Amino acid sequence: MTVFRWIIGLLTAMMVGGTALSFGLYIITGIDLWLKRTHKFRHWAYVAIMFWFNFEIWLRVILIIVNW
Repeated sequence: MTVFRWIIGLLTAMMVGGTALSFGLYIITGIDLWLKRTHKFRHWAYVAIMFWFNFEIWLRVILIIVNW
């Protein structure tokens, strides 16, 4: 379980870093492509966080049902 949390944490950190880097490049260059990439990285960061959240909740539900 800890390995899963680390993997999701690293993926989220990479996506947040990509968001910050893309936004910085958009500010510096003014090219709209970097702003689109910023939105994509932010979207995938949200996807990773929500996947982790749902996984944790449903794991608890399954463990409660099995142990009940």
